[in-house]
Amino acid sequence: MDANYFDLSDDTPVYVISVAAQLSGLHPQTLRQYDRLGLVSPGRTAGRGRLYSTRDIVMLREVQRLSQEEGINLAGIKRILALETENLRMREELGRLRSEMAMIRALIQYQLPPA
Repeated sequence: MDANYFDLSDDTPVYVISVAAQLSGLHPQTLRQYDRLGLVSPGRTAGRGRLYSTRDIVMLREVQRLSQEEGINLAGIKRILALETENLRMREELGRLRSEMAMIRALIQYQLPPA
């Protein structure tokens, strides 16, 4: 057997809905509702059954926390999650651009004669 056979990432969809419901502390129907609303997007089996990843389980717990503890409605939660995703994307882009700027500065510094 390949050594990487069970090397799964947090994004690998492996949990059927009943297991995901137990792990998240939610009812399977709630998971279906969250999927329909686009709050969590599980993977699919060939037969179109839902498969949840570890990251999905964490997201389900966060949706439940925001709803129960913070009193935020599902539309608000969807917006918060979208903004957090966009924020993460922008931070990654900023990091990439900073690295690129540092490289350009280094190239310019070594190509220009000292002042």
